[in-house]
Amino acid sequence: MTIVLSGTAGPRGWPEPGCACASCLALPAGHRRPAGLLVDGRPVSPGSYAAGGLRVLYEPGCGREADAAGPYDLVVLDVAGRPERLGELRRAGLAGAGTRVVGVGFDHRVRSEEELGRRLALWGALAVPDGTVLDDVAGSPMPRPRRALLLGGSRSGKSAEAELRLAAEPYVTYVATGPSGDGDGEWAARVRAHRERRPAHWETEETTDLAGVLARARTPLLVDGLGTWLAAVFDEHGAWEGPGEPVWRRCEELVAAWRRAPQEVVAVSDEVGLGVVPATASGRAFRDALGRLNQRLAAESEYVALVVAGRLTPLG
Repeated sequence: MTIVLSGTAGPRGWPEPGCACASCLALPAGHRRPAGLLVDGRPVSPGSYAAGGLRVLYEPGCGREADAAGPYDLVVLDVAGRPERLGELRRAGLAGAGTRVVGVGFDHRVRSEEELGRRLALWGALAVPDGTVLDDVAGSPMPRPRRALLLGGSRSGKSAEAELRLAAEPYVTYVATGPSGDGDGEWAARVRAHRERRPAHWETEETTDLAGVLARARTPLLVDGLGTWLAAVFDEHGAWEGPGEPVWRRCEELVAAWRRAPQEVVAVSDEVGLGVVPATASGRAFRDALGRLNQRLAAESEYVALVVAGRLTPLG
């Protein structure tokens, strides 16, 4: 019995006919055909199958009710469109360490083949060409760095990139360091937008005890963000006239905990040194303190990147 992926794109292919977006214009016509799965030459519908001695789940679009009788050997999934679905399958024990995950449904939601490959590598999935025989497809997920620091300005896309990195994980703790937004409609709307964007199965912890959270972590962590954490520390210690020993001690505790992090951690921080010099002494003190903290954490990180206009620039 032979399992063939006849196509790997969304319903209209990639590029989509007549589409003039940057993603579609960069690719030749027919680059990827609409997704299709063939078993012994016959097309099959989305669902669960036993084929060629393998337990297969085929979900080219929205998730269906998966068979809960143990992990699949092969999952063919629109992982680029719904990476959280892969996290759900892993959480339910339906996709394990031995499950091969192959992506389908590719289209102009992703700007390029290079970006597609980067994302799927983060999620432990493969992008294969149209016509690939899946019976013998093999590939090991690339290990992600233990500590990743993402820097960027306001509305740069740094939070979205942090969430993307962990989107297919079965267990994630989102560490929110900012205020809840009570009494501030604009801030509450920001918080709500972040919550709605995250996978529903993620846990959330609201705290400024980052050193403690890092030390006792049992799941991957997403910390968003270091700027609001430092502002809260300034408030707690009345440091806006100038950070003293209590603030520096909290920063040192955080750096030490970051160095010893027992689980993967992705942290978001503001790059505040690219704009005009703050007009107030308190603004300059905060900018300098956050810049120093970013430097310290970057020195202890395996991966550091700057996010600008939604584009990622890794820093060596």
